[in-house]
Amino acid sequence: LRYLSLWPVQVSGHWPAGAFWTSVTRRGLHTKSSMPPCDFTPERYQSLAYSRVLEIHKHHLSPVLTAYFPEPLLLHQGHMEWLFDHEGNRYLDFFSGIVTVSVGHCHPKVNAAAQRQLGRLWHTSSVFFHPLIHEYAEKLSALLPEPLKVIFLVNSGSEANDLAMLMARAHSNSTDIISFRGAYHGCSPYTLGLTNVGIYKMDLPHGMGCKPTMCPDIFRGPWGGSHCRDSPVQTIRKCSCAPDCCQAKDQYIEQFKDTLSTSVAKSIAGFFAEPIQGVNGIVQYPKGFLKEAFELVRERGGVCIADEVQTGFGRLGSHFWGFQTHDVLPDIVTMAKGIGNGFPMAAVVTTPEIAKSLTKRLFHFNTFGGNPVACAIGSAVLEVIKEENLQENSQEVGTYMLLKLAKLRDEFEIVGDVRGKGLMIGIEMVKDKVSHQPLPREEVNQIHHDCKCMGLLIGRGGLFSQTFRIAPSMCITKQEADFAVEVFRSALIQHMKRRAK
Repeated sequence: LRYLSLWPVQVSGHWPAGAFWTSVTRRGLHTKSSMPPCDFTPERYQSLAYSRVLEIHKHHLSPVLTAYFPEPLLLHQGHMEWLFDHEGNRYLDFFSGIVTVSVGHCHPKVNAAAQRQLGRLWHTSSVFFHPLIHEYAEKLSALLPEPLKVIFLVNSGSEANDLAMLMARAHSNSTDIISFRGAYHGCSPYTLGLTNVGIYKMDLPHGMGCKPTMCPDIFRGPWGGSHCRDSPVQTIRKCSCAPDCCQAKDQYIEQFKDTLSTSVAKSIAGFFAEPIQGVNGIVQYPKGFLKEAFELVRERGGVCIADEVQTGFGRLGSHFWGFQTHDVLPDIVTMAKGIGNGFPMAAVVTTPEIAKSLTKRLFHFNTFGGNPVACAIGSAVLEVIKEENLQENSQEVGTYMLLKLAKLRDEFEIVGDVRGKGLMIGIEMVKDKVSHQPLPREEVNQIHHDCKCMGLLIGRGGLFSQTFRIAPSMCITKQEADFAVEVFRSALIQHMKRRAK
């Protein structure tokens, strides 16, 4: 593998005189592929020593164990799809800061927009006007269908979903909100009720009025077949459905009706859904499910909310928004992550009617939402997506990679499912394809670590952390997709050899 390394060795967090960067070739685990070239040379790392970073983290930062790998990566610099650690090692980033860096790390156009605005005006709250917020609102609203034209700018996905919950309740005069099991909608006190992943639940009261319903997971759930999902790759489960019907969808709709009949009031506030579940491991629903579910919710007086925090801004390739892939029109759309390419920025977009319902009940104010720097960055991101055809690239390269990964499912017994759309891909690891039991965490950890050692960074997801999540910046190439697939295959071969011993 080709990657940059430092020489000589760093001493006490500082570089000795005459230290320089040099390119070194090292052999990774069982891969014959060379890392694709990168024409960027990072700056020398001259900050805290690794041991000091670990010490500070232990004593002063959150004790929640979130870092990947036994020896967490200490990252130093990024350029487009590449990351460099404190030792100069280069990695192909296929998780993009948890599905966040949409157009590439430190994209030159986005950098320039931020730097220009930093020199003019950092901050002014909405009690004063500045043109960038109005320019951005016009650009963003043009990308959404009628009547989704009123924008509330906030700072994070949790904050956006929190506000959307409030909107739904203010508009409907009801309390109960439904979300899928396995859903992740944030970690604020309100949104913890919507999030239905065990590790995010507390044994104290929180998220009142939130009701979970069965996730229509056609791989791990009780029903599913070989034509269910909107993906180039289907499950290996067989079905006898006619081309224009889906028995799995019908069964899951019956479960949704059961929730409406037993777990919520006659009138409800709304229903939250990610077009594709992210944290739960890129889970896709049967085609047509959301359309019927939205109709059932509206019959109860509720509003339908599409959480586009991970699926929006062209990542799915065929459409700019995930809800469009289901042929539905939500009443509220929430977005974050890719909206600012890593800058803290988020938005809630809704109809004039729902916006008026909120303002009648609440003087809503957000100090930092829509600040000048955020809006400059948000506008630049939209321009880059359009100018560089990144949505089209997501479709082309994502489909190419999905089809290659599907061959690994056919080759390895422990690869249970490959799924996704565009550049949002899941690879679910199992003990075997018959039981669908998740591969033990320690085994998944080792495969994950082996990929990192060969220069590839991928994510994790699923209720048992059994699914690898692939969601790179939308600027990646087929050459880089080839490298990623070959690295992953090499890690699987290495794992099977360990198993045999």
